[in-house]
Amino acid sequence: MSEDEKTPAREVITDYAQSHFRYFRTADGTVYAQRNGHPVARPIRSQGTTGSHRQELMVGLFKDGVGVFNGTAMKEALDLIEALALTEDVQPVHIRVAPGWDGATWLDLGRADGRSVRIHPAGWDIAVPDPREVCWRRTQLTGELPLPAKDTDGKGIDALLRLCNFATAETECLAIAWLIGCLEPSVPVPAPFLTGPQGAGKSTGGRMLTRIIEGMSGDLRRAPKDEENLIAAVAAGWVTALDNLSHMTPDLSDAMCCIVTGAESVKRALFTDGDVFRARYRRPLLLTGIDVGVIRPDLAERLLPLRLERPRVRRTEAELWADYAEALPVVLGSLLDLTVNVRAVEVETPTDLRMADFAHLCAQLDAATGFGSLAAYRAALDDLNDDVIEGDLLAQTVLKHAAGIEPGTAQRMTSTEWLHHLTLLYTGEECRPLPKGWPTTGKVLSDRLKRLQPTLAARGVLIDSGRTYEGRYIEISRSPAAPPHHQQTF
Repeated sequence: MSEDEKTPAREVITDYAQSHFRYFRTADGTVYAQRNGHPVARPIRSQGTTGSHRQELMVGLFKDGVGVFNGTAMKEALDLIEALALTEDVQPVHIRVAPGWDGATWLDLGRADGRSVRIHPAGWDIAVPDPREVCWRRTQLTGELPLPAKDTDGKGIDALLRLCNFATAETECLAIAWLIGCLEPSVPVPAPFLTGPQGAGKSTGGRMLTRIIEGMSGDLRRAPKDEENLIAAVAAGWVTALDNLSHMTPDLSDAMCCIVTGAESVKRALFTDGDVFRARYRRPLLLTGIDVGVIRPDLAERLLPLRLERPRVRRTEAELWADYAEALPVVLGSLLDLTVNVRAVEVETPTDLRMADFAHLCAQLDAATGFGSLAAYRAALDDLNDDVIEGDLLAQTVLKHAAGIEPGTAQRMTSTEWLHHLTLLYTGEECRPLPKGWPTTGKVLSDRLKRLQPTLAARGVLIDSGRTYEGRYIEISRSPAAPPHHQQTF
């Protein structure tokens, strides 16, 4: 055969690829390749050292006796495949947890054979999902989970609670509620913050909770120094666990709020002038630490404090993790059983809490098991409000002023007048110096009060603002049914 009669290498590669893989695009325009009959999809432009589509295509061509091709032919073929795939239907890819057909939810076990757990209204089973129903995306953070055990009769939950050092039964039921929430792809869940004295096993407990969802390779990590690296780490896994937090900057606090409830990051695509790269993310977040200092009000509404205590009997790491690995299939099976039972319960959604979806989940868990997780969640948020107030002198000053307001009445002034009044109330007759961070203008005071609105409302102090023909105003009032006020001292 003459050289002119030979089929070009790029066409040989393209024909082989289209007969062995399915190509599609996501909403952001990224093209993925999915081996026929297998649920795992890989971006065709991935240049990773292991597991890239380019590598699996080269291996397939070689093993099937088609040939070995140079980089130019491979690049031209992939360019053509990518262009053709941009005309295909849009389909999302998921990490670890995904919605399925007929109200089902899928959990990726991270196995090479693609077997996953399908959670449906009648129960759960293990199967390979239809590639058009679920497309899994895997990264280096995607660990393998064991096959969950059937018919556990709740033994796995008891085993998990024995391994962790939770201080109270209320903490235990909140931890269980969070784990169930992690199996729901569309419900934001608050971030557990594991606290306790030194030696309480906070890092160990955080690893145990994380590895139920992420497998034995799941681990805690230090908080990245900048938001860009944090977003990259969040986008590559499902549960993001940050260890040993001792200080929380405003930027890190805002980033955590976005991670819990969802946000989108847009930045310029590499090697382009006008293209952008979009990254949407909403992930379960877990934190550990003894004390992070002052907690901002917006983050406090998204936290779930879980207190641990020092164990009475110490065990070696090897013994502890050997027992955990042995119990993990039963723990996962019990969690799946409980998830099915909880989702089957119909309850009213509490409307007075910021994380209403998680509050609804707690109410379902209580109805299914008799736990008191919703009451425990309310109490935990109340404790967090106390922490916010104790760390914010402006909030304490507003509460001190509100103590002299008759319930059901309001006081209205401009922001500048309120700043002058609250400053005099704080400094007192002894003219104490103002603390660092005290508002310096009426605009700064107005912004601080907006951020403190939920915290103060939990103490029966309502902040409102508006405008009249004379100008803008801020109104402070006490609710007629205000809760008992804690007298603040400075």
